[in-house]
Amino acid sequence: MRSLPYPVPSSRGVTAVMKGNRKVGSKPETQLRSRLHRLGYRFRKNFPIHAGDLRVKPDVVFTKKRLAVFVDGCFWHRCPIHGTEPSVNTSYWEPKLTRNVARDRRVDDALSKAGWRVIRIWEHEPVDDAVRVVATALAAAEGR
Repeated sequence: MRSLPYPVPSSRGVTAVMKGNRKVGSKPETQLRSRLHRLGYRFRKNFPIHAGDLRVKPDVVFTKKRLAVFVDGCFWHRCPIHGTEPSVNTSYWEPKLTRNVARDRRVDDALSKAGWRVIRIWEHEPVDDAVRVVATALAAAEGR
């Protein structure tokens, strides 16, 4: 699927903000990983998983428990609470964000079919809540 040409930025401020967005190692990701590690959990970060014809790199991977954790940004993955629709360059952003969400669903499906459990955590979720979700999933994997 070809993407549209990158639009002309609407301002220098927008350019600076977008350049500041990290693909890996965002603050919510690092906070979650740090808290999990301090609690004694051991995991891989951005570990490549081959699932069907897809190769994905979840933010946190528990290989033995086959648990993949993604920390999704509210804008990039269209959070129903905090996701915003851009008002400038919409002909670029609308298809881009739609593709992101569709890719997330394909990744979830492919990982599930390959025997992985997938957890998606929104960046706005408190880290304590996120840790509880991951810990609960790991405990459930113990019981399998």
